[in-house]
This record gives sequence, structure tokens and C-alpha cells, in this order.
Amino acid sequence: MNTQQILVDVAILFTGLFTALMAVYYILRNDIQRFFNLKIIELNKENRAQILPLRLQAHERLIIFVDRINPANLLVRLHQQGINIATLQAGILNEIRSEYQHNIAQQLYIDSITWGVVRKLKEDTIAMVNNAIQSLPDDANGIELSKAILQHMVSINENPYDLTIELIKKDIYKLF
Repeated sequence: MNTQQILVDVAILFTGLFTALMAVYYILRNDIQRFFNLKIIELNKENRAQILPLRLQAHERLIIFVDRINPANLLVRLHQQGINIATLQAGILNEIRSEYQHNIAQQLYIDSITWGVVRKLKEDTIAMVNNAIQSLPDDANGIELSKAILQHMVSINENPYDLTIELIKKDIYKLF
């Protein structure tokens, strides 16, 4: 046999083999695709099963956060007899920022709009405390600051803390 005949035979063999493989692929293509789709669906179910408890825990923690920065609860926790205004303000602001930093990672598991509302609520609470300080005379004490903050809260038509908790609850209901 000559070299040219061997090369022709090898080319015919590879062409036949390639054609056979392509035919098998086209015959089994739908089955292969269905297999991989089922695997993806199975993995997604496993991931959801693992992430759902984390998402619920994140929503839980944010409800606790909102409740803890609510001035009605915050002032009860931080107010002490005879506390001066600067000490109370520093304590309130420190508590809000500390709680926020403690819960900042929860944004991974909740809706971005809800996280934006929670972040805005924190910023508005800090602004409310700072504005209450500015409206008081220089010789005011902690009790007067508490009263000013709570009076401002009473003047608001809808409690933003309750509204934020309701928004978080709606996000939880979307999970089911």
C-alpha cells in the first residue's frame, strides 16, 4: 500500500466516524439538554432550600433593627435620670449606628428597595434627633430632648417604623 492510499483511508475513516458522532449527537441532543436542565432545576431547588432560612433570618433581624431604632423604644432603653442632652444624643446616635452596622450584611438577602427604605429610616431617625437638639435651648436636658423627639413622632400621620415593618413583612410573604 502506498502512503496516499493510507491517507485516503484514514480520511474516509475519520469522515465516517465524524458523521456517525454527529448523527448520534443530533439524535440524543434533546435528551442531553433535558438531562442538564433537570440538573440545573435540581441545583436551584437545593440552593433555595439553603437560602430560604437565611433570607427569613435577615428579614427577622431587620424587623428587630427597625423596632430597636424606633425612638419610643430607643429612648426607654437609653434614658437615665438626670442625663444631659449631649450624652443622650451621643448615646442615641451611637446605638443607631451600631445597630445598623450589626445588620448591614442583611441587605444580601432582602429586596434592594426594602433595604433602601431601611437605610433611609436610619438616616431620617438620625436627622430627627439632630433636628430636635437644634430646636431646644442650650440649657435643655435629656428629658426635654426625649419629649421633643416623641412630640415629633406624635405629629407624624403614619408611623414610619410601623410602615417599614409592614414592608419587610410583605417581602417575607413574597418568599412563599
